Amino acid sequence: MKSALGRGLEALLPEKGDEIVKIDLAKIVPNIHQPRKFFRDEALKELADSIKEKGVLQPVIVSRVGDGTFKLIAGERRWRASQLAGLKKIPALVKDVSSQDAIEIALVENIQREDLNPVETAEAFDRLMKEFKLTQETLSERVGKERATIANYLRILKLPDEIKAHLNSGSLTMGHAKAILSIESRQKQIEAAKVIVNLGMSVRAAEALCKKIAHPAPKAKKQEKMPEVVDLEHKLVRALGTKVKIHHKGKKGIVEIEYYSLDELDRLVDIFLQK
Repeated sequence: MKSALGRGLEALLPEKGDEIVKIDLAKIVPNIHQPRKFFRDEALKELADSIKEKGVLQPVIVSRVGDGTFKLIAGERRWRASQLAGLKKIPALVKDVSSQDAIEIALVENIQREDLNPVETAEAFDRLMKEFKLTQETLSERVGKERATIANYLRILKLPDEIKAHLNSGSLTMGHAKAILSIESRQKQIEAAKVIVNLGMSVRAAEALCKKIAHPAPKAKKQEKMPEVVDLEHKLVRALGTKVKIHHKGKKGIVEIEYYSLDELDRLVDIFLQK
């Protein structure tokens, strides 16, 4: 059997030897290697309502595991929604596939439908690479995505769990994740993610925020005063009895003398006039 990933949507279509039958929902067990881990209750209810009205329009894909049971390869949303809709049986395409093909078919379906969130996609890519010794280059050819895209997804797995939770829930997107990955500090990544989620930032705004965090503007160096200037400040403070600042630059500068009432101003003027 040709690689499911290499065949794209063809992997989801019946082949010679395959059969479409109606199977009891109770006899189908979910696939523990299913790339998709999160199912929104609201979306499942909407699909269940549609199934009640129109039925299951596309068969799920299963393989036989013995004892009259079947392992679900693709279509877990339809399987779950059919249970919610109260169905007893579901149309299924029965395929005789290997473990690798089962994972690949499930991945193909979800990628083609864009059903996976970024973390699920990253975990599916990582699993395929590790279990079947695929390089990023080989995987990119088989899923029809740029190698850089594969690399970006895999980088998501290095993000803190708090951020991956936001990606799973949909409060952060792949674009947000790429922006956050530009920050090296994990703590600052978490802080940036909180700001982005709380403010509902667009990807562009998140990129600007993360750029500032990753490359902060250098702090202006505080100009140290010459010892002679500091000494003169002290002398003036003692002579005038108030706060004095000298701002010296080059051959000129400004002398600041503070007063806190008109009476004090009169006192300072008297001192200067006496001098």
